[in-house]
Amino acid sequence: MPSIEHPFLDPARIRGDLYTQPDRLASRTRALLTARIKGTPVVDVLARLLRDGLTVPLHQARILDVGCGRGTTSRALTELSPAALVALDLSPALAATTRARLPQGRPCAALSADLHRLPFGSCTFDAAVAAFCLYHSPDPATAMAEANRCLREDGLFIAVTKSADSYSELDQLLTDLSLLSDDTGRPSLYSSVHSTNIADIAAPVLDVRQLLHERHVFRFDTPEHLAQYLVTTPKYPFAGTARELARELRRRGCPTSIEASSTVTYLVGGPRG
Repeated sequence: MPSIEHPFLDPARIRGDLYTQPDRLASRTRALLTARIKGTPVVDVLARLLRDGLTVPLHQARILDVGCGRGTTSRALTELSPAALVALDLSPALAATTRARLPQGRPCAALSADLHRLPFGSCTFDAAVAAFCLYHSPDPATAMAEANRCLREDGLFIAVTKSADSYSELDQLLTDLSLLSDDTGRPSLYSSVHSTNIADIAAPVLDVRQLLHERHVFRFDTPEHLAQYLVTTPKYPFAGTARELARELRRRGCPTSIEASSTVTYLVGGPRG
């Protein structure tokens, strides 16, 4: 099990400095989305999996969005017009941001709660989505079991994660430019739950029905674009501004165009029959 010193696995940091300022996450997400040149938008895949997997019509479905972050997925799910949507995140700042971004007049809510101890009764929801959050858990099997507990007997669970080697090309680039020491042993941000181990973690606690993998490719067209991503990523020790880092990248001969990749994995399951 990864150490609590890992930035993505420390609850105090998740509640605190990692996400106290949601704009930091927004900047990182925006830099990645504008860089993506290959890969289906995750919200599109989630919509398809929900339509295909739910045993009730979407307009009758009660959906739980676990680890909602800034609420981008939550907002997309409300566009499917479910009967109800509840989003939650361990970070109070992110939960508040999601609450502010959810559309008015829709049956939806956002709250701060621990995904290992969900504040809902059993058999409450028709679907639970956990997109890009389980790698924040030091005990992901318990988190999955909790989401599963909250599902109705024929409910649907969808988890989304990334490969452990996501964006490793950037590690190599920064090492080659001597901006990082040799990154051998530098832990992946996704070491807790990743594309290779998610099915094994899920198998003891729910019925795994489907596992989908899709390779996403990102191209950062300028050092400035790359720096916008790097300075907001907790894996890297850059304390200055994106402009300062971009200037240093150029000084060290950073290529104009840089590509990186990640495998996005969808696990589909639910309670055992």
